[in-house]
Amino acid sequence: MIAVERRLYTFFRSSTSFRLRIALACKGLAYEPCYVSLPKMEHRTPAYGALNPQQLLPLLMEGDQGYIQSMAIIEYLDETYPEPPLIPKDIRSRAYVRAVSQIIGCEIHPLNNVRVLKHLKAQFDADESATRAWYAHWIAEGFRGLEDYLADAQLHGAYCWGDNVTMADICLVPQVFNAARFDCPVDGYPIIKGIFERCMKLDAFLSTQPNTQKDAF
Repeated sequence: MIAVERRLYTFFRSSTSFRLRIALACKGLAYEPCYVSLPKMEHRTPAYGALNPQQLLPLLMEGDQGYIQSMAIIEYLDETYPEPPLIPKDIRSRAYVRAVSQIIGCEIHPLNNVRVLKHLKAQFDADESATRAWYAHWIAEGFRGLEDYLADAQLHGAYCWGDNVTMADICLVPQVFNAARFDCPVDGYPIIKGIFERCMKLDAFLSTQPNTQKDAF
């Protein structure tokens, strides 16, 4: 395999950046971390905007080619570096893994993104209590739907899809981290909680979690 200069633009508390750190660790792909502080608005600088016009995280650079949107990047990585696979080959299982990933990435995460919470405060004068109530509501609704889907599909095992780590687990773990940060318990979702706990015994998840990142200090 030809060596590629690879850089990941990341922020330790960004759940989408966390997804990419996990995926790259699963694949055993080395990269240079480039830390972009969201609180300092470093993602809005002209220098970063020249690399990523959307001015969001994460951004994966391979040589001069940039890739954005975490789930799209994970699929790119899986197609380019197929071992170990993070998306099933079977078409129905692949649809299931994508559905679990999108429940998190499209239905839960966007409503609780920092940009949304900041807008609630700025536009609607929501105080800390109100924004936390907003967060807790959408976490509960999202996790309830996800738990029910996992139970109904009966395709989970140790992880979201049997005993194989996939993109679904890579999306799930950072979302549970975010829930914990906002004091949202997951005890009422035993399937989700069990998958999370088993994932957190794996080095790819342990070594990439927020408190292990240099920009966390």
